[in-house]
This record gives sequence, structure tokens and C-alpha cells, in this order.
Amino acid sequence: MKPELSVVMPCLNEAETLAVCIEKAQAFFKREGVHGEVVIADNGSTDGSQKIAENLDARVVHVVDKGYGNALIGGITAAKGTYIMMGDADDSYDFSNMMPYLLKLREGFDLVMGNRFKGGIKKGAMPFLHKYLGNPVLSFIGRLFFKVKIGDFHCGLRGFSKEAFFKMDLKTTGMEFASEMIVKASLNNLKITEVPTILSPDGRTRPPHLNTWRDGWRHLRFLLLYSPKWLFFIPGLILMLFGLITSIILIAQPVTINTITFDVHTLLFTTACLLIGFQFILFYGLTKVFTVENGLLPKSRNYDKQFKLLNLEKGLIVGALFVIIGIVLSVVAYSYWQELNFGDINNSNTLRVVIPAITSMLLGVQIILFSIFFSILGLKK
Repeated sequence: MKPELSVVMPCLNEAETLAVCIEKAQAFFKREGVHGEVVIADNGSTDGSQKIAENLDARVVHVVDKGYGNALIGGITAAKGTYIMMGDADDSYDFSNMMPYLLKLREGFDLVMGNRFKGGIKKGAMPFLHKYLGNPVLSFIGRLFFKVKIGDFHCGLRGFSKEAFFKMDLKTTGMEFASEMIVKASLNNLKITEVPTILSPDGRTRPPHLNTWRDGWRHLRFLLLYSPKWLFFIPGLILMLFGLITSIILIAQPVTINTITFDVHTLLFTTACLLIGFQFILFYGLTKVFTVENGLLPKSRNYDKQFKLLNLEKGLIVGALFVIIGIVLSVVAYSYWQELNFGDINNSNTLRVVIPAITSMLLGVQIILFSIFFSILGLKK
């Protein structure tokens, strides 16, 4: 008979606490009348963890590739249950209290997250930096970027259906696996909820595998890379609008604030902001196409429409117009220089034509090159 629930625990030298975790899970099965199994995803333990698990009738899955994510992917793939509960084997999570998760899964939720901040964090269970900086900040960024109402992105105790696991198509091999699961569930429009859970102090005497700064950066890097809108588009749009507005003002006339005058030299920097911001937006478009076409991100509703709005022909025409405008302005600037008998240009009015001319030509070339590469990435269309 196929088990309803598989409890998957990643394991790397967890001999001190593995037995109590397995026994709690098995006691839960017996008490609640749940047909379940315990799967130990062993990642190369050398302290006899495998033997402990086998003696307690847990199923051991040997995962060769190192990493938290690799261990879990191997264990979850091998699990036979309709629903999966995953949790660390360090006795910090209570496997005897999984019923709130299972009830939500039976209701039809695809992913059920634990929330340690609502359930309670016992004294000494979470380092100060994790509790007041790392988890709150990364969880806030995750909610902002992916519009998912989860208060604790990094709770290690969570449940999901086996069907949802395959839909998420998880790839990451390290600790960022925890963030990827929520992000992929959100991007695939899966039903997500959370339940309070209690975090207890780690039962091991050795240091945890988690590295605060390295793994925190990996989580942040993952959130940024999976949200090109926040990584490229929004910063680029802000920078581009700032550069465009300030450049238009400075092209018209110098601006004096108190005793400081902003003139053509400042114009060079504002047009640079315009170009850099525009480059960010182009990278957003290219990244979006690449990630979708390679199966890293799901298609948005308007994804296919952008190939009708943005195509090679339109890009070449718009880019060519910008180049022509730049050439015309260059001819005007040349005539100003000719009036000076090709001498030193001390008149700032000439530079007010030269700088927009160069900027226009650079924008045109960028648009042309973007259109070509954009079309190459979208050849499947």
C-alpha cells in the first residue's frame, strides 16, 4: 500500500540526534493512524548514521552529490508518499507534531510552510543575526519580489505534495534550496499556506553545517537572479528616468543651486546614467527570454505578446532613427566648430549638441544589437 506521508530527513553525520527524530516521526504515524515512512537522505555520513536509521526501520537513500539541496532532491525523489514532510535531523523540529501540516495538505494546499516566528523560537535555538537580521530581511525580500505571503522563508520543516515537487522542478544544490522551493511554488501558481511551528535548540554538540554569511549570500543571490524585474528593470528604469530628466534640463540651460553651477560637465554624467539605465532594461529583456526559453522561469501571461511588440524589424528601424538623429546633431556641431575655424571649443553650447549626438548614436546602436540578440533568443517563436 502506498504511504500517505513520507518524512524525508537530509543526513550528514547526524548520529547524535537521528534516532530521536526517526522515533518521533514513527510515533506520530502510530498515534494519528497515518500510513507513513521515514526516508533518510544520507549525504555520505561517516559516523554510523546509516546503521542507526536501518535499525529503526527507516529507509536509507544514498545521495552521492554533496549539498543540502542535492540530499533533499535525492530523498524526495525516492519517497513513495503522496505527501512529503522534510525537516532537519538535528532535533530542532518536532516530528511528533506534523498534523497541522498534513491537514492543510489534505485540504488541497500544494506547499505548507512552518513559521517559527509565530510558533515560537526557544532560547538558544536561533542565532541573534539569523533571528533579527538574516531571516526577516530575506523573507521580506522574498515577499516583495514574488508576492507570496510567507513570514518565514527558511523554516526547515515544511510539507508539500509529491505532484507539486515535480511541478517546482527544483535545481539548487545548497541551502538556497529552501528559498527556491517557495519561489518556484509561487511562480507556478501553486497553493501555499503556513502553520505555526516551534524551533528548539539544536541537539548536536558539533557546529551546524549552515554558514551564516556564505549561505545568506547564496539565498540573496538566488532571490535576485530569479527576479530579473527587481535586479535589472526597476533599478534601470529609475536610473534611466533620472538621467533623461536631468539631461533634458541641462541641455536647455545650466542649473545653479546656491553657489554651485551644473553645466555640460554634469551633462556627461547624467547622459551616462541614461545609457546605463537603458542597458539595465535591455538586460532585463534578454534575461527574461533566456530564463523562460531554457525552462528556468515559467511564462508570464504577456510573454508571447512581447515578440509581436518587440521584433527585429521594429528594433532596426527605431535604432536607425536614433543613429540618424545622432548624425544630424553631429553635423550641426561640426558647423559650430567650423565657425570657430576648427579651434578650441570653449563654448558650452557646442557641447550641448555634441553630448546628445553621441548619446543618441549609442542608444541607437544598443537598440539594434538588442533587437538582433533578442530575436536570436526567441528563434523558437
